[in-house]
Amino acid sequence: MLPSMFSGISGLKVNQRKLDVIGNNIANSSTTAYKGQRARFEDMVSQNMAAATGASSKLGGTNPRQVGLGVQLAGIDTSTSQGSMQPTSNPLDAAIDGEGYFIVGTGAVPDGDTSGAAAAAPGTITVTDDANHAMSGTGVTASFTRDGSFTLDTQGSLLTSDGLRVYGYANNNVTINYADGKANPKVPFTGTYTPDSTTGQTVTEIKGDVLVPLVIPESLTDDSGASHRIKSYSIGSDGTITATLDTGTAVLGQIAMASFKNPAGLSKLGKNLYQTSPNSGDPVVRSFLGSTNDNSAGYGDVRQGMLEMSNVDLAEEFTNMIIANRAFQANGKIITTGDEILQDLVNLKR
Repeated sequence: MLPSMFSGISGLKVNQRKLDVIGNNIANSSTTAYKGQRARFEDMVSQNMAAATGASSKLGGTNPRQVGLGVQLAGIDTSTSQGSMQPTSNPLDAAIDGEGYFIVGTGAVPDGDTSGAAAAAPGTITVTDDANHAMSGTGVTASFTRDGSFTLDTQGSLLTSDGLRVYGYANNNVTINYADGKANPKVPFTGTYTPDSTTGQTVTEIKGDVLVPLVIPESLTDDSGASHRIKSYSIGSDGTITATLDTGTAVLGQIAMASFKNPAGLSKLGKNLYQTSPNSGDPVVRSFLGSTNDNSAGYGDVRQGMLEMSNVDLAEEFTNMIIANRAFQANGKIITTGDEILQDLVNLKR
C-alpha cells in the first residue's frame, strides 16, 4: 500500500474533527457566555529515507530526507476572551465584565442561620482568607459559570436556570434563617436585620470565612419585631445585593467569584457549567468587601441587567469551515489518486 493513502486517511479524520468543533461553535453562537473552541493539528512521525550528514573537508553537509506519515490532532483549545454584553433589563441578570466565574452548586442548605456555627455546617463553602483565598466545600458540589441568568424560587433562593444555588458572602447584620425551609422546601426562607436608628440602613459587614447560598426573601424583620417588605433590589459592581425596604436599605450579601490560573483548562460539564481539572488550577475566590487581603483588582465587575453573549465569530467560523471542507476534499483526492496508481500497477500484469 502507498503511505500517501494512510496520510490521506489521517487528514480526513482530523478535518472531520475540526468540522465537529466548528459545528459546535456555530450551534452555540447564541448560547449565553459560551466560549468558542478551535482544533489544532500537528504532523505525525516522519520516515527517514536518509540521515543528515555533516560537512567534511571534501564534501558539504546534506539535509535529512524524510517523508511525513500524516497528521494528528494536537489539541482542542478554548478561547476565554470576553463576549459582548447584551442588555436584558432583568434585575436578576448579571454579567461579569472581566475575569472571574460565578460559584454555583448543589447540596443541602445550611442548618439554622448564616451566623456563628453555620460556617462549618453542610451546605456551605469555607474560604481561607489569605493571599490565595482558597475554598473548600462542605457538603457542596461546586461548579463554575459565567452565565448570570439567575432566577428566584418560592423560598427566595438565588438560582441558575437549572436550579443550582448561587453562592456568596453573608452580611453579619442580615441573618437568613434556613431552618423552616430546610424542613419544608415550599416555605420561604426568612430574614432579620439590624437597621441604623437614624438612616434605616444596615451596616455592611461582610462575613468572609464562608460562602452560603444567597437568598432574596420577601421581607426582613428588624430587631423590634416589625416586618418590612423588600420593594426592590439591586446588584452592585462588586457583587453586593442591596434590598430596598420601606424604611431604608439592607445589604443581603455579596455574590462570590472565582478565578483560575489556567481558565482554558477547565472541563465543560454542559449547561454552561465548568469544573476544575488537573490543569486548570484550584479556584481562587475573590475577597469579600472590606477584606484586609483585597484581591478584587484581578476580577471583573458585575453588570446588573446584562448577560454575556457568546464569543463565537460567525465570519471566522464560516471561513474555517470552508478551509476544513476543502482540506477534507483534498485528502479524499489523495486516496482516490493512490487507488488509481495501484490500479495501474495491477494492470501491468496484462
